[in-house]
Amino acid sequence: MLIPHDTRMALDTVVGLVNTAPEADAGEGAADRLADIGALYDFVRSHNVSGVGDLSQRDLRAVREVRARFTEVFATPDARAAADLINQLVAAAGTTPQLTNHDGYDWHVHYFAPGASVADHLAADCGMALAFMVVAGEQDRLRRCEAPDCGHAFVDLSRNRSRRYCDSRTCGNRLHVAAYRARRKEAAG
Repeated sequence: MLIPHDTRMALDTVVGLVNTAPEADAGEGAADRLADIGALYDFVRSHNVSGVGDLSQRDLRAVREVRARFTEVFATPDARAAADLINQLVAAAGTTPQLTNHDGYDWHVHYFAPGASVADHLAADCGMALAFMVVAGEQDRLRRCEAPDCGHAFVDLSRNRSRRYCDSRTCGNRLHVAAYRARRKEAAG
């Protein structure tokens, strides 16, 4: 599956945003990783979200609302329902597609209007990346980790759509080791 660089970055951003929600971490007492303005600034910096100025409590609330809608997109197996959610997000963001080349990146499309809030920026750019997945018939690649103690979202970009864990080095490896130990224990009986 060929995904342009800007769409891939937007998919990484939406996954990162969904994974800031407390429900992304299985188990009791999981924390909201967008708990305050400082966390929002950290998120924006770590995901290279461009054109973001001063942030406020209003921005934080709006980004959390966008996050909740993206979380719904990952939860629905139905393309029509996903399309409805994405259409609502993108329309509310007031998309204004424009070609741009900045920060060392070649030409790509931004879907947010100049001066848009960070929430509208995320809703437009990330919403369009999700829209491309639905249009390509690839919505089933939007997944949640199958590890019982993890609920992280991820986009399965493997050729054969076989990825089951958010990170094979952590969740996947931990489950494989546990299964190995259980087999050895049973064999030792």
